[in-house]
Amino acid sequence: MALSPALNDRARLLLKLLVERYIEDGQPVGSRTLSKETGLNLSPASIRNIMSDLEEGGFIASPHTSAGRVPTPRGYRMFVDTMLTVKPLERERMMQMESTLVPDDPQRLVSAASHLLAELTAYAGVVLIPKRRNLGLRQIEFLSLSDKRILLIMVTAEGEVQNRVILTDRPYDPNQLVRAANYFNAHFTGLSFEQVQPRLAEELAALKSDISQLMELVVAAGSDAFSGSGQEYVLSGERNLLGAPELSANMVRLRELFGLFEQKTELMQLLDVSNTANGVQLFIGAESGVASLDECSVIAAPYEANGEVVGTLGVIGPTRMAYERVIPIVDITARLLSNALSYH
Repeated sequence: MALSPALNDRARLLLKLLVERYIEDGQPVGSRTLSKETGLNLSPASIRNIMSDLEEGGFIASPHTSAGRVPTPRGYRMFVDTMLTVKPLERERMMQMESTLVPDDPQRLVSAASHLLAELTAYAGVVLIPKRRNLGLRQIEFLSLSDKRILLIMVTAEGEVQNRVILTDRPYDPNQLVRAANYFNAHFTGLSFEQVQPRLAEELAALKSDISQLMELVVAAGSDAFSGSGQEYVLSGERNLLGAPELSANMVRLRELFGLFEQKTELMQLLDVSNTANGVQLFIGAESGVASLDECSVIAAPYEANGEVVGTLGVIGPTRMAYERVIPIVDITARLLSNALSYH
């Protein structure tokens, strides 16, 4: 947002002080309080005039129950974009984060990152589960469970193992299972199931083999296991939001917020947008485009695996949050998660 011509240095300083004071104690800020802190030798009357201009510009608002002012989403946006000084994290906090996000199973890492965000910020931590695209296959194997139930074992080039039980219309003997696995491994090793599907369709049409149906079932099961369809997220600390007075005072909006967490689609779309962001991205109030987040801020950042963006993580809390503290937590968590997922 470009600076408004009316927002001169004195107005910017007063807005900065007002936002910082409100974030600190949660009470509407009056002109007398600001007059003691500005260092500009301004009278309360002069400060009231400047605050009136800020209110007219949409940067602050006056609650009905108080003569003081509180920041609006536009005021927070101006503060974050032009006045915020991000605080570096303490060494002890960094060590805690590093010890939590060490190379491990991706699902456990995602859960750990979500819990870490919630614990460090006292808000809700959310991590979009990594997208799984174009995982190349190392090999498949079959294990007969009964006449028409077969265990399909799939191993990716990265060493990930997925098992699926497939149901067939007819029984297959051990020789047929070995032949089908050998055929698949000989022709499709190194390819993803997305790449296998069209090639297999052509080859099976020409093959007209007794293993054709088995091969088709392999592709269907593998695509379901590795396509990443139905991508969801891990959410932690949502109960922390009950302790935020700005949110808990409006039970209707709070129920809408928890409904958003259960419904998932809108929040996933918002997080997915952040996949293309260069670093940390903030959505303050209505900027998210999600009605139930109008009184919240979402601070999100993409994370990677081996140089490719695979998901987004972030923090959801009230617009009144310590941005200078939360932003580096989100940023560093994304970097540490990326390093852990990229470890070989």
